[in-house]
Order: sequence, then structure tokens, then C-alpha cells
Amino acid sequence: MSIAGNLAEGYGQSTRGEYVVYLGHARGSLCEAQTQLVISKGLGFGSASARSVAENLSEEVSRMLVAMMAKLRKKP
Repeated sequence: MSIAGNLAEGYGQSTRGEYVVYLGHARGSLCEAQTQLVISKGLGFGSASARSVAENLSEEVSRMLVAMMAKLRKKP
């Protein structure tokens, strides 16, 4: 929820620079979620297949956020 919330809040800002800042916050929230996946594995929570799906999706979201940030930074 935090990732989506940061995306929405950033999109609602008045400048591109502010949006990029919130994309960074979203990426930080994603890193937090990825850390929680690592911890859940260590504690034996959930199935390996469910964790794998979540990990793959989180990696895809990370690539998307990085690409969005790079594209927004390049535009005049």
C-alpha cells in the first residue's frame, strides 16, 4: 500500500522533480517489502512458490520505478 500511495501522492505534486522524489520514496517502500520477504523466508512463513512469485513481482516493480525515474530526469 505504501508503494502505491507514494506513486499517487507523487503524481499529484505540481512538478516533475517532486514526482521523482516520491518515486524514490516508493522505491524505498519496495525495498522495505523485499526485506520483509527475506525475513519471512527465514522465519518459514508462506510457501516457497508464493514467496518466489512475490519476489519476481517486486523485482519487476523495481525495474519499472528505476525506468520511470530515469525517464523523468531526462525530460526538459
